[in-house]
Amino acid sequence: MNQHRPPDLDMTIEGEFVSPAKPPITTRILMWAIVIALIAGALSIAAFALWLALIILPVALGAAAVAYAMFRYRMWRAQHSAGGQRDVWRQ
Repeated sequence: MNQHRPPDLDMTIEGEFVSPAKPPITTRILMWAIVIALIAGALSIAAFALWLALIILPVALGAAAVAYAMFRYRMWRAQHSAGGQRDVWRQ
């Protein structure tokens, strides 16, 4: 048994469909305000992420420089302790 009502069709006497009524101006303003607020929120989150990345970038570059310096130091120590052997990797 189907308990759903059939849809109402708004038609004029001539048989044309009636266009839906435009929402009130306050509703349209509210919808645009919500859209603008969502866009502003997304932009602020993106700006915060960029700011955080730019704050972390010098720390990461400093850590990379220290790691490279330590690698070069260990290579120098390995060559020095090998007794003048030119190629550290050969056995």
